[in-house]
Amino acid sequence: MELARITSKGQMTIPKKVRDAAHLTAGDVVAFVVENDQVSIRKVVPGGDDYLRAVQGTLGEWSSPEDEEAWRGL
Repeated sequence: MELARITSKGQMTIPKKVRDAAHLTAGDVVAFVVENDQVSIRKVVPGGDDYLRAVQGTLGEWSSPEDEEAWRGL
């Protein structure tokens, strides 16, 4: 078992042994799956539905009512 501490900003470092085992590298996207009080982290492979769902949350800055108005009709 590998341990990591969460900072006051909600950040943590994935231990090297875990990154190596999961073949995680800088820039990879990971998904957090919460079931009851357990959290699983898994690598998301680009091109699939899981990848699209994972990156969707990072695109919130482009989905404001003002953006919708600006892009309407294009």
